[in-house]
Amino acid sequence: MKNTPFSLVRFASLALLGLACASAHAEKADSNKETIIEAGYGESDGKTSVRRLSKGVSLMRGTLVVKAENAVVTEAPNGDQFVVLTGGSNRKVSFRQKRDGGPDLWVDGEADRAEYNQSTEIVKFISKAKVRYLEGKKVTQEQEGEYLSYDSKNDFFIGTNSTSGQHVDGSGSLKIILQPKPEKQAN
Repeated sequence: MKNTPFSLVRFASLALLGLACASAHAEKADSNKETIIEAGYGESDGKTSVRRLSKGVSLMRGTLVVKAENAVVTEAPNGDQFVVLTGGSNRKVSFRQKRDGGPDLWVDGEADRAEYNQSTEIVKFISKAKVRYLEGKKVTQEQEGEYLSYDSKNDFFIGTNSTSGQHVDGSGSLKIILQPKPEKQAN
């Protein structure tokens, strides 16, 4: 693989870290940690600015853990990157990351496919998508749909019943589960 060590670390730190943007409150300390990437196979084409990782891709950076079967990164001339992660035949793309705001707050999720656009800072979870917010092991919020998208620049969420990102009549529904917040004790 030519030109890969820096390129893969750069792609991982900039692009896959965006996958965790599904949580607007991802642990800030993670951005200062080293990125560790493992894959069974990788290649980088300098002429087309396309990088491919396959045979089980794993990325770890602080509390962030992202796993996929394959990853394809396309870099635009201005340096912005677009990442597509896919699961395997019986695997999904998955991620887990600690959230700021408490000692045991987490966000995790999975989908058949995930896409991240660095320039727009939009992450999309496509096909059988699920994102969960946790306090310890207790789920406090959960979103399920065929398409879940989060725009971290504008703090804007979209969920739909089709993988196109558009609502399709008769194709099921988006599901959002919000747990009641515990009542605060009066002093």
